[in-house]
Amino acid sequence: MINFLTYKSIKNRKFTSMLCVLSITLSVTLFLGIERIRNGAREGFTNTISKTDLIIGAKGGPLQLLLYTVFHIGGAVNNIRMSTYEEIKSNHLVEWSIPISLGDTYKGFRVVATDENFFEHYRFRGDKQVVLREGKVPTETFDVVLGSEVAKKFQLKVGDPIVLSHGISSEAILSHDTTPFHIVGTITPTQTPIDTGVFINLYGMEAMHFGWETGVPSGDKINPERFKKENIKLTQITSFMVKLKSRIAVLKMRREIDQYDKEPVMAIIPGLALQEMWQTIGYVEQILFLVSLCVLLVGVLSILISLYTSINERRREMAILRSLGASSRHVFALLIYESSFLVLLGCIMGVVSLYGLLYFVRPWLESNFSVYLEVQPLSMTEWFYLAGIFVAGTLAGLIPAIKAYMNSLQDGLTIKF
Repeated sequence: MINFLTYKSIKNRKFTSMLCVLSITLSVTLFLGIERIRNGAREGFTNTISKTDLIIGAKGGPLQLLLYTVFHIGGAVNNIRMSTYEEIKSNHLVEWSIPISLGDTYKGFRVVATDENFFEHYRFRGDKQVVLREGKVPTETFDVVLGSEVAKKFQLKVGDPIVLSHGISSEAILSHDTTPFHIVGTITPTQTPIDTGVFINLYGMEAMHFGWETGVPSGDKINPERFKKENIKLTQITSFMVKLKSRIAVLKMRREIDQYDKEPVMAIIPGLALQEMWQTIGYVEQILFLVSLCVLLVGVLSILISLYTSINERRREMAILRSLGASSRHVFALLIYESSFLVLLGCIMGVVSLYGLLYFVRPWLESNFSVYLEVQPLSMTEWFYLAGIFVAGTLAGLIPAIKAYMNSLQDGLTIKF
């Protein structure tokens, strides 16, 4: 009987009820949507690099080393000698290594010099590998491979020539006009800093700086034979990543590198450094969570306001129910059922709206903010949040239900002027 009366009551006030459901729907959609974005940003951030045990570079700040090696932000305090890299690389504990050399840009995008190991061994988001959309890995001195965002922004394709700029400034003051590079490949989108990288090999980085020993081009004509790989001697790199044969040896290897006496170098564990960095900027995550809670609070209050303001309009309805034999408890239960039904319907529609919104928003978030959101079933945390929303909405109906319970039969049948 209560269920039937609830249905009739909601149908009789369908416009007000629809507004309540819409409010809860928007609140649930925004709350769960912000949670998905918040978690997606954190997971995308921490999964930018995986399967790498150590990052090694010149002594300085651990976060600085992480930023310029993985995220291509900022620059190194100093470079490290190639002999140091070769010695550590040849250690019996090392399975593979990826050298990184930075220092130039292409129209604001960082140039990253590396070797074929980057394309073979670098992993992100678990065990995902860097895959070329077209072309090949840079092997010749002036070969370059573009990240997906760079290729998309400047409408570049395989075979096009590009000129790189000296330094890390977003505005090209000095360009390497005498050593143009040729695009030999583009990378499939990864939703990581790789998408905004311009990748060349170590020999190309060394070759385009011939004659730049003073920081500016000397103007001297260089023999083309010198640009051949066999005639180029690699002298230094910015940093490098290593994977060890045994995870047990990570701390031992890190200690040995920190105590390396031939050059001041340091090693960091990427996972720990990423967690430390996320804690540093974690206040943004907390702000997003507070915003989502405020949105949800507005939705719950809309239920309370709607039911409470309708009590005076429904005094006669409640009194007639009482005169037909309904007890105060039945009236109380009617309003509780009504608020519960509205919240439940709002939650269901909110979840449906969330997945519909994700379908359209995911590509935009991935291309503009590198936030990767997987379309997956609701997590236990999200189910917990929905349960909390349902309980909060039901409790919001207690105040008008108590007021209706307290109204007497005589009060309901009395016409007040």
